[in-house]
Amino acid sequence: MAYTAEDVKKLREQTAAGMLDCKKALDEAGGDYQKAVEIIRVKGQKGVTKREGRATSNGLVTAKAEGDLGVMLELNCETDFVAKGEKFQALADELLNHLATSKIGELDKFLPSKLASGKTVQEVVDEGNAMLGEKIEVKRISVLTGSPVSLYLHKTSPDLPPQVGVLVQLKNAAEIVGKDIAQHIAAFAPLFVSRDQVPADEIAKERRLAEESARSEGKPEASIAKIVEGRVTGFVKEVSLLEQAFAKDAKKTVQQILDEAKTAVSAFNRFRVGQ
Repeated sequence: MAYTAEDVKKLREQTAAGMLDCKKALDEAGGDYQKAVEIIRVKGQKGVTKREGRATSNGLVTAKAEGDLGVMLELNCETDFVAKGEKFQALADELLNHLATSKIGELDKFLPSKLASGKTVQEVVDEGNAMLGEKIEVKRISVLTGSPVSLYLHKTSPDLPPQVGVLVQLKNAAEIVGKDIAQHIAAFAPLFVSRDQVPADEIAKERRLAEESARSEGKPEASIAKIVEGRVTGFVKEVSLLEQAFAKDAKKTVQQILDEAKTAVSAFNRFRVGQ
């Protein structure tokens, strides 16, 4: 049974296998399209173990938020070609829906949990690994519950799925402000909600580096202490969400925007593919 270039293209789009692999599968199947799909799946399953050590620096972030529940998941793969594919994105949606239903916020507990099909998350991921011919892995998850959650997903390239995702949990509902804060977090990447959350060892490290830097710059000994404190204060403001200048109005801090909306940030999570 002969096959055409269109068959090769269709097989590649469905399975995300390489062009040469698609041609070999069609040759082996005698041009039978469905049999070629099965061949690629079988060969893909055999290669799962071999792919375990490969890097997964591509992928997507997907999320959903409704009322007092927000969930987010980062699914990684090896190439942007697979990340663009419908199969990979459908797998991400399936896993996200299970995350929303199960509300399991710890990855080591999420992976062995069972979907409605009776398969575990890890088994479903392994099947995707075999079908797509690349190492696929759930890198991290987030579940926020108990008060209103807003989300923002950002595409770094129009031909790729979202690469950045943010969930923000507010103490009181403020839909517009919640989305604005989520967009701000996506752009400015704070590490903590407030300065109180910055670990003491991080501040001590920054203070030590600031002192070493001031001395190497030849600053007067009498002014070093003041310079160091100024740089440490700057560091804390940079990593603390509430003290950052608001993205849409640099004359105000994020704290001021929240105060005006009569709400506050309880927690947030920011995922960026590859970070």
